[in-house]
Amino acid sequence: MFSFLRKIKASNRPYCAALVAAAGVSSRMEGINKLLEPLEGVPVLVRTLTALQLAEGVDEIVVAAREEDLVEISRLCNTYGISKCVKVVRGGESRAHSVFLAALEASPETALLAVQDGARPLVTPELIDRVITAAARCGAAAPALAVKDTIKTVREDGAVAETLERDVLRAVQTPQVFEASLLKAALQSALESGAVVTDDCSAVERLGKAVFLVEGE
Repeated sequence: MFSFLRKIKASNRPYCAALVAAAGVSSRMEGINKLLEPLEGVPVLVRTLTALQLAEGVDEIVVAAREEDLVEISRLCNTYGISKCVKVVRGGESRAHSVFLAALEASPETALLAVQDGARPLVTPELIDRVITAAARCGAAAPALAVKDTIKTVREDGAVAETLERDVLRAVQTPQVFEASLLKAALQSALESGAVVTDDCSAVERLGKAVFLVEGE
């Protein structure tokens, strides 16, 4: 029956797997795993997963986590009814590596991969669906907000080198959604070359692919 329902969904829209990056070491939290800390009584990661669970465009969830958290995250998914979570896998040596490992575990029929930071618990199902819809049209999309602060680049000695034009700057959020084959190729290329990518959009941009932005929250 589940396979039959998947085929129906595929006929209406691309099958989308959400990849949750949850393997960080929380260095700024002095070793406390912020993803498992309560936010209004509910673990931060659970709030993130619940938004993905409620998003109509997400068909399955794969979480990349630290090895010591695999059992606990699986338990939380069962406790809070995160039925879309099909796998909790061991993360890699970096965020990009973790996302790549999770991407390899997504179902074969996956057409779109939506990458969500586990530590962004205030993301809404509506935003997730908007970005997925945009990526289905253009192949690569992410939410972003206009920058309100004045941004400057600085020299090594601390002196201002340049004041950037604020009107063309955007602060990018997650989920970042891509055609599955594109994201996997981009991450593999970045990992093999040792390139430092600060987000998944950066990896895709290295291949010359345009990423389109939608209004964030």
